[in-house]
Amino acid sequence: MVTFLTRQELYIFSELSDLLTVLFAFKKEAIKLFTLILSLTASILIIVHVEIELDSNLYPQALGDDMIQLQHQDQNQSGAFSLTNLLQSGSPHQGNLSSPILLIDFGDFQCYLCDRYVKNTEPLLNKTYVQTGKVALFFKHLPNRGTDSTGAALAAQCTNDQGKFWQFHNLLYNNQMQIDSGWVSKENLKKFASKISGLDMEKFDSCFDGEKYKPFVANDLELALSVGFRETPSFVIVNSNGSEPEFLRGALPFPSFAVTIDKKLEELKVPTGRD
Repeated sequence: MVTFLTRQELYIFSELSDLLTVLFAFKKEAIKLFTLILSLTASILIIVHVEIELDSNLYPQALGDDMIQLQHQDQNQSGAFSLTNLLQSGSPHQGNLSSPILLIDFGDFQCYLCDRYVKNTEPLLNKTYVQTGKVALFFKHLPNRGTDSTGAALAAQCTNDQGKFWQFHNLLYNNQMQIDSGWVSKENLKKFASKISGLDMEKFDSCFDGEKYKPFVANDLELALSVGFRETPSFVIVNSNGSEPEFLRGALPFPSFAVTIDKKLEELKVPTGRD
């Protein structure tokens, strides 16, 4: 396979060639040494270039955190993504449960791209679709960013028992730090929970210490993997009965969601309210 160098790689060779010209005026020994270095550099650049090209074929998400992978799949997931199933499983939600469309967010509290989505895109989705009764928002756990991610998911689900999930959700993202730096250690998660007004800490501690929702989080993870989700954030936009799921990946901007949601609303003959 013939490999072409990028503009940056050609620039490196240009700079090295200029340096070679300078050295030529001084010592032949330096020229020999530099020629060897130049040869080694060329080999390294070509190898790296080929490896990146191979990686882009095998793992396309590695080349872009925000890369969109939008798929329309008719899989046997209607039951899993239906309003009835989501409510029965105890998934946190907000919005009108009579909404025709569901937006399901698979996230990790240690994921910096999830934080970007929560702060930049989710408020617009909430204002445009959730508060207007067109979309109900659900959260599913995909704790795969670090070893502390599962603990954060368990703690968040315990706050959901008391109707405080979204307060805890926002509190964690507003205080997010480097992955597995200890910011969501067990002790710190309890400190975060104690800051939520009205949360019964005795009930929370009992739920959290007993890992009440460990099977629940494991089921969320299994569901995510069953539809090919490996990275966070990932999303499902689906009719409330679980039919016609659309899958999106990445911290996408508002228009990427709007296109899919508006299309579904039009199919269901529901005015988008954005004309």
